[in-house]
Amino acid sequence: MSAAQVPEQSRTTSAGAPPALPGTPPHASEATRLLCAGTYLDSGYRDQVIEELHLNEQRIVAPSSGFDAARVLAHALRARRLELLWSGAVLGLWVLGVVLGGPVLLLALWPSVLLALAPLIRGRAEQPPFYRVFLAFLVRWGSRWTLVVLLVLVLAAAFGSGPDDAPSDRYGSSSSSSSSSSDGLLDFATGMEPWQGWACLVALALVWLCVYGRLDQVNRALGAELSPQRFPDAVADPAERAEGARFQRLKRRIRLEQHAPLVMYHESRPFCGAGSPYDTWVLAVELKPDELAKRQQPLANRLILEKIRRQLEQLRISAEHAGPGVRDRLRGLAIDECVFLPVEGLLRRDQAPYSAEAFAEHRARAVEEGAEKRRHFLRVRVDGWEEELVVTVFVRVHTQGRMLVLEIAPHVLRPVREDFKEADRVAHRFRHNNLVGRAATALALVPGSAGAALLQLGRGLVSVWRAVTGGYAGALPEGPALSVRELGSRPDGSLFQEMDVARYLKSVQDRVAHGVRSALAESGYETGEFVQKVVNISNGDVNIGRVEGSTFAVGSHASASGGFAGGPVSQKGTD
Repeated sequence: MSAAQVPEQSRTTSAGAPPALPGTPPHASEATRLLCAGTYLDSGYRDQVIEELHLNEQRIVAPSSGFDAARVLAHALRARRLELLWSGAVLGLWVLGVVLGGPVLLLALWPSVLLALAPLIRGRAEQPPFYRVFLAFLVRWGSRWTLVVLLVLVLAAAFGSGPDDAPSDRYGSSSSSSSSSSDGLLDFATGMEPWQGWACLVALALVWLCVYGRLDQVNRALGAELSPQRFPDAVADPAERAEGARFQRLKRRIRLEQHAPLVMYHESRPFCGAGSPYDTWVLAVELKPDELAKRQQPLANRLILEKIRRQLEQLRISAEHAGPGVRDRLRGLAIDECVFLPVEGLLRRDQAPYSAEAFAEHRARAVEEGAEKRRHFLRVRVDGWEEELVVTVFVRVHTQGRMLVLEIAPHVLRPVREDFKEADRVAHRFRHNNLVGRAATALALVPGSAGAALLQLGRGLVSVWRAVTGGYAGALPEGPALSVRELGSRPDGSLFQEMDVARYLKSVQDRVAHGVRSALAESGYETGEFVQKVVNISNGDVNIGRVEGSTFAVGSHASASGGFAGGPVSQKGTD
């Protein structure tokens, strides 16, 4: 597997601060494995992955925190190829049954399509409106009963006797006349000869074998190359070895962009890929010289950021009594710098300045800017729960007009969807079930197989048509429209996971506050007890115990003022 050529950054650590522990490579992370499994389980998710990463090749990929989007795309394309092959076989057998068996299987196509549409009618929401649930219920059971009636007619035609073979009584007895009338009515209702009934049954049996074969292939893939034991070996992954110049080109491009420190963004979605915003806040402080300080030093943004970095690096140090083998995700705290650039103005996707020299130039210029479109952030990330829970904190500092502005934008990527996490259990249950159980599982999918095959083939044709006629290859570059990681995430986590999110954020926010306070104090500015008393940021509010010697403002529309309701502050000095 080709590795992404990501520009390296200088990662100097302060004395005594341990470096970040080596983590799991993104292509082998548990989040990547579960998202790859999800492409086989959810066709809707798989189509969104292909549309974002493969069809819209003009879009730059969203930052991939803790996972490899290129490998998810590889398995999405493989899952679609397998499904289209099986869908073509299933639909071909239905057509063969219609040609040989007569009108009954033709009539069965419509309820089969309705069965495939029932999940779409209900919707993907966990609690859809009642009318959608009720309508989906009527469609589902009405289609099932229709198919049952048609199956009875097929069985009657296959095992019944036609008009020519009906027993006749040369004396014209009433019993023989009644039997002939009954058989004739069934023949008239079905319009089929016995051999046509058998042809329908054979066609349905072959459809069942195709459905069984697809289930077996998917579950074998989930238990083989997508198993926790074999997934880290990306070289042996059959999805990675897929041919196709377009896929290989996009795979290399994705791996260059997804973990680069330069983030090319869409103006309306700057933090796409980082997850949901979590208590974003802005704090403004007036810079006042400390009369007790011996001298003042220039206060640059770079100086403050280095103080913050040193404070954050101390979070990697375990407690003395815990020993060297302690398992704490803060030991793997990742700290780097990133620069956000708008994608507008580029003529081609490969013109994005991802080289190390270009990034170093942008970083040097952006760190001291007030920022509008180009913004520099100190990026702090904690990967928890086997890279399924990712907490990222973007920190930005700016000094202008004797004001210091501190921006903290935490984002949280929630764990992977529950149905994706159940992939191992589902595959294990199917593969270790007895033959009767596996056959029954496939048999339950036969009634809606024709409709499902039509939908899958229809979506495949639409995708091909859009790729041929859409002109995406020559379109102007765009920022990411969505993140495949966010699409595959749950809306919330467990109580333990929410507790970890709160712990990570409070630890990072506290260290950021201490770093700013230390920079102010060492540069000869008043600090009082302001940043010391910022102990909790919750629900968009900053809880402050007492403010002395400074003015402050908190919030997106805040401004600093020069006094307080309680009168002038008498105490000065640094802490």
